[in-house]
Amino acid sequence: MAGIPSFKDDEHYLPELAQFVAIPSVSRDSQRPDMLAAAQWLAGQLAFANGRLAETEGNPVVLGEWLGAPGAPTVLVYGHYDVQPTGSLDEWHTPPFELTVADGRAYGRGATDDKGPILVVLKAAQAYLEQFGGLPLNIKFLFEGEEEIGSPNLPAFLRQHAEQFAADLVISADGAQWRPTEPSLSVASKGLVSLDIAVTGAARDLHSGRYGGTVQNPVHALVRLLAGLHTADGLVAVPGFYDGVAELTPAQRAEIAAVDFDDDAYAAELGVPGLHGEPGYSTLERLWMRPTLEINGITGGGPYTVIPHVASAHVTCRLVPGQRPAAVLDAIRAHLASAASPGVRVEVTAEKGGAAAYTIDPGHPAIAAARAALGTVYPDQEVILARIGGTLPATVLFEEVLDAKTLFFSFSIADEMVHAPNEYIRIRRLGEGMRAWSELWRLLGSQAPGAMSASAWAAGASQ
Repeated sequence: MAGIPSFKDDEHYLPELAQFVAIPSVSRDSQRPDMLAAAQWLAGQLAFANGRLAETEGNPVVLGEWLGAPGAPTVLVYGHYDVQPTGSLDEWHTPPFELTVADGRAYGRGATDDKGPILVVLKAAQAYLEQFGGLPLNIKFLFEGEEEIGSPNLPAFLRQHAEQFAADLVISADGAQWRPTEPSLSVASKGLVSLDIAVTGAARDLHSGRYGGTVQNPVHALVRLLAGLHTADGLVAVPGFYDGVAELTPAQRAEIAAVDFDDDAYAAELGVPGLHGEPGYSTLERLWMRPTLEINGITGGGPYTVIPHVASAHVTCRLVPGQRPAAVLDAIRAHLASAASPGVRVEVTAEKGGAAAYTIDPGHPAIAAARAALGTVYPDQEVILARIGGTLPATVLFEEVLDAKTLFFSFSIADEMVHAPNEYIRIRRLGEGMRAWSELWRLLGSQAPGAMSASAWAAGASQ
């Protein structure tokens, strides 16, 4: 199998992407029938690989395998069919679950995270089989429906069926490339801790005239707690939060500084008057290499004259290597308990699905193959080695349970309004992605089985 398949014009694949996007598979709040419909759509696309659903304690996973390349490596392709909530519909220019094409872009929730990138993989595999009668390596497929809520049920499922998913390498269709001006590969992603803070005062909402000035206001107490999570200049003020975090080496700083980046252009693109964050680091160093703590939302009371009896906030932390999710959560709990105002009760509830940070060595053979594959599609552009500020919870799990490293190979781009209103994918990325995935599989097919496993690579790299 010397070459790669040919593909139709990019627009040919839009009707199927429209079908996929039309299913409102929002894992945070969707009804079960919507999640089943998305999973069943995927299973139908995987008919060539015995596509099927398998139940978990939550949403089903979609499985498949094509194992017709004896003597070749086996890769596990990972992605997710669930999507984020739409947010305010008033901010969408087009209906979120109706794929809309304009100016070379296809708009819709999930178009770039992760339904478009999954479709790229499926069409590459189908084309290989239609035109060559086989694939250049063995491929297993695992598409889950809970990535956007931290993959809470994937660990138990994967551990229970670990033998079924044994592979030399995991390739993730999730995980956006850095920016549209050059191709990139991510060699790290941040971990995640998500928590809710609830501050409770009286047993009920109170009339602010009759009771004002006599009891602690939970909103006041909450905003004091939240303000105390950072110093004024952007440093996280939680004692112990930075435990285990290594300082950037001169080589790392030089590598990041060599990436073309304009602070003013970045701020202008985001519509902010200036940038802000942990002092002592460049914007790109903070984005790629430093941990963060962000307040994502606050609720309590409303535009009426009451003292609300409860106020709450949602907080997430993005972690870097060296940080342990449980230790970070404990540090935040202790800090909030020590800073709580009298007259209220503070409760911290962690979301399931916390994850540690993930890295893959830039010298790993999968990175070399991926760089070469991207080079065939973008021959005049340098491939940047970047890092993902977001979290893919499954990566650490795959290494722990399957002894397999994960290669990020998504054709989403970070600026495509991921998780925001007006999410889109650049239509040209569909064909570019299909060609690159096909070339990647061809190159990986020449590797020796077992050589890319996490333990084998670590042993070889240390010699």
